[in-house]
Amino acid sequence: MSHLLILGGTTEANALARAVAEAGLNATYSYAGRVEDPRAQPIPTRVGGFGGILGLADYIRANNVTHVIDATHPFAAQMSANACAACARTGTPLAALTRPAWVAGSGDDWRHVPDIAGAVAALDGPPQRVFLAVGRMHLQDFAAQPQHDYLLRLVDAPAGPLPLPKAEVVVSRGPFTREGDKALMEIHKTQLVVSKNAGGTGARAKLDAARDLGLPVLMIDRPVLPSRTELHDTGDVIRWLAHSGVNLGV
Repeated sequence: MSHLLILGGTTEANALARAVAEAGLNATYSYAGRVEDPRAQPIPTRVGGFGGILGLADYIRANNVTHVIDATHPFAAQMSANACAACARTGTPLAALTRPAWVAGSGDDWRHVPDIAGAVAALDGPPQRVFLAVGRMHLQDFAAQPQHDYLLRLVDAPAGPLPLPKAEVVVSRGPFTREGDKALMEIHKTQLVVSKNAGGTGARAKLDAARDLGLPVLMIDRPVLPSRTELHDTGDVIRWLAHSGVNLGV
């Protein structure tokens, strides 16, 4: 019997879990464990890391995993690299369910930086009111630029003091709306938006709102990942599984 491992935590992974459950496939959904209250899934779940490449390879072998779908966030570069290496080590078919990157359009004012360090460096200068939309994992990096008034939108409330001396926290889980984000930025008097190029629809609202308000966006480009099979919707994944020998409905 096939056993699909979904490396999840994204909207796309959640949609895939529903499709897999409806198809009657044997599958496990894996959360990294960075959210306190992860969404319930219609298939068995596990929470936490694997212990690097060797740990993931051991998990694949021990649980008779036959196929892996990497549906993690586009910036989960370490997990994606580990998945490529572990699947190569175990001979397990791997495909990534990815979101197309956002592309600037007419009226957008995007300033590209290659990574988080580049974004931190770009914030050197006079104080501004900054919507820092990068998640909680990187807040410590931005402590190097404490002069700004930061607006932070987090999935979970901070467990302790923030590393940023001037920060307003909004606890909320997407998807967000253009009008809602526009209102949020107007209330905060935002002057600059810092965003990862995550792609997808759930977090795009802040970019549309920034365009409406004429605000610049500091856009952090995606990390470079190992070569792999990349699919862009749930239907593609189901077809890939069928072509890879999975008996749908079993």
